[in-house]
Amino acid sequence: MATSSSSSGTIRKLQVVSPVPADIDIASSVEPYHISAIAHELGLQPHHYELYGKCKAKVLLSVAEELQHSPDGFYVVVGGITPTPLGEGKSTTTVGLCQALGAHLGQKVVTCLRQPSQGPTFGIKGGAAGGGYSQVIPMDEFNLHLTGDIHAITAANNLLAAAIDTRIFHETTQSDNALFNRLCPINKEGKRTFAKIMMKRLEKLGIHKDDPKDLTPEEVNKFARLDIDPESITWRRVMDVNDRFLRKITIGQGPDEKGMVRQTSFDISVASEIMAVLALTTSLADMRERLGKMVIGNSRAGDPVTANIAHGNSSILADKIALKLVGQEGFVVTEAGFGADIGTEKFMNIKCRYSGLTPQCAVLVATVRALKMHGGGPSVVAGKPLDRAYVTENIALVEAGCINLAKHIENTKMYGVNVVVAINMFATDTHAEVTAVRNAALEAGAFEAVVCTHHAHGGAGAVDLGIAVQKACKNHNRSLQFLYKLDFSIKEKIGLIAKSYGAAGVEYSEQAEKQIEVYTRQGFSGLPICMAKTQYSFSHDASLKGAPTGFILPIRDVRASVGAGFIYPLIGTMSTMPGLPTRPCFFDIDVDLTTGKVLGLS
Repeated sequence: MATSSSSSGTIRKLQVVSPVPADIDIASSVEPYHISAIAHELGLQPHHYELYGKCKAKVLLSVAEELQHSPDGFYVVVGGITPTPLGEGKSTTTVGLCQALGAHLGQKVVTCLRQPSQGPTFGIKGGAAGGGYSQVIPMDEFNLHLTGDIHAITAANNLLAAAIDTRIFHETTQSDNALFNRLCPINKEGKRTFAKIMMKRLEKLGIHKDDPKDLTPEEVNKFARLDIDPESITWRRVMDVNDRFLRKITIGQGPDEKGMVRQTSFDISVASEIMAVLALTTSLADMRERLGKMVIGNSRAGDPVTANIAHGNSSILADKIALKLVGQEGFVVTEAGFGADIGTEKFMNIKCRYSGLTPQCAVLVATVRALKMHGGGPSVVAGKPLDRAYVTENIALVEAGCINLAKHIENTKMYGVNVVVAINMFATDTHAEVTAVRNAALEAGAFEAVVCTHHAHGGAGAVDLGIAVQKACKNHNRSLQFLYKLDFSIKEKIGLIAKSYGAAGVEYSEQAEKQIEVYTRQGFSGLPICMAKTQYSFSHDASLKGAPTGFILPIRDVRASVGAGFIYPLIGTMSTMPGLPTRPCFFDIDVDLTTGKVLGLS
């Protein structure tokens, strides 16, 4: 959670130069305030947070309890149109908007951003700390480690994966009594006891006994054996690096594993259900409950096997604490990842459903570059120079591409929020082009559409956006509208989301049909839907630009994150482990041997 305050005590006048230097050079040129000074401006005392060096701290959950009766501020989400592979500046706009609200418009504001994955940082997009004169500093720490949460999630996820395979191994090679003796060994007093965590399992099994010696042989069998079906295991190992060669692997080939070989795969760490749980939890007790509900597969009898241990959006807890800290007239700005068709949709239908929070304004980031692409412009490829069409005026191409912008405005307005379009202006954009975008946005029903130059000018370049957001929040008078009800069937919910994309229908693979049947039978059909599809098109096909219609959305597989609280269909060829490009970003990342500073981050 990065913060920005309106007090003159923590604002330094930004000295901008042109042309805009590299992001890392700008970040290195500014001396950050000690994080305790930022905390003080928010009304936090030293006992409210834990320091991680001079520039970072974790806010303790006790703050949420202390402030639970304080009024909330305005809640703003930043999404974007369907982007090019280069990204259109959602994070930069989020930061620029907050700079404008805090430093230029005198408002108390907190920015809530997700910790970046090292996958894109070292892969195609580079860092996710914003850019130019609208970025989070220290950007190297923010992009590479922060406070280590993703690493902790990785370790916890893989510990569970190891526990699953180890349990299958031991159940295959040992009798019921041997398993029971090892699970409940005799202590020094000559007695057997259940560990506290085992009582939860006994409760799930309907065994109401607290002394191991009282279990019947049948109960010993039920308690000692999870009887996991290896073919049903959905829990995957993770790592926070893009590695396409781990998309399908074989484990258990060592001689000591006695032939316990099976195929599995790795996901990127931020795709772990534990990450989703962390993002969607509302308290420590709620997090523990959600972790215990995580389903890792099925037993051979077809019953779900849970973890049984004491999750595109930033965390609910961060947003809730921030809304209390800024107070009734303050602003909390958060970002929804990907294009708004999947990022803002998940924010509204999943995150807001669980948090109970209602955003008053949704900012939709648009660029002339992306709209030209949607209007029929040449392909935009990361690492290759932009075609001339993107750096010379072509109003017709822009106007044709505004169909994508209009569709995003239409979809976002359905949730009952005011939509403000932020036109992130690049140096090669012309006045006529951005005027065409503004006109199209207003015609499509946007509350306001403004031109922003925060990348080049910092908060000063987003003042008009800040004013528009203030007006949108204060003029909001509608309740949050969800796209579907939770008691709809899995297919009904998927169908409604597909319809919002412009699809004429949905096609399910045999595997998807099977999983939907299983999850429905197991009682999970009441969960919301988290679509896993390309962000580069409303459809499943990244080559279909603009606002395509009439396509059939193919569902390859359906998985469940029961602990986090959603069902996620895999659409088309969507992968949960990205691959590295031919020329990854890490080619440019190095360390200054004199200063020890990281170089080359962008």
